[in-house]
Amino acid sequence: MTAQTDTQGSVTAVYKVSGMSCGHCEGAVSGEITQLADVSSVKAVASTGEVTVVSAAPLDEEAVRAAVDEAGFELVGKV
Repeated sequence: MTAQTDTQGSVTAVYKVSGMSCGHCEGAVSGEITQLADVSSVKAVASTGEVTVVSAAPLDEEAVRAAVDEAGFELVGKV
């Protein structure tokens, strides 16, 4: 899946992250990605390993990877 732009101009992208197993993991990943420029919301789901990010503009995947690494997890890629 590639990033999609909705009618308000926001971009939604879904990433696969390995290693998340609980709510604390979800919070750590969400907290790091939220700090990236233009990010308006992040929803991490440990049970699926998916992280949905809504931003004002497409995000650089390497910036997302660095944020996920900072949280202590591994970005597998986009879903």
